[in-house]
Amino acid sequence: MNLFRTGLVMTTPGIMRIVFASREAADAIQKCLERHCSGDWGDMCDDDKQLNQDSLDEEREKGYTCENLFSMYETDYGCIYIITECDRSATTILLPEEY
Repeated sequence: MNLFRTGLVMTTPGIMRIVFASREAADAIQKCLERHCSGDWGDMCDDDKQLNQDSLDEEREKGYTCENLFSMYETDYGCIYIITECDRSATTILLPEEY
């Protein structure tokens, strides 16, 4: 179940290389996106997880938010970042070096 709108989901060239490497790699990236959308922020510190939760709470209470949602996942294919824009218009999946 998605806790928020993702908007357009985009990937960077680094993520595309991983996705095209194997079906297992593509499945791992998809699982990260599903975790992000369900509010499982992955390998973030507790303070950053709380910032995401505060942003979701603000969105529910006021109908808008001023904060992006940020997740980080350690995978067999390296670290993956996922960022959903504060207006929920887009979500980007990227590698740390592409941030």
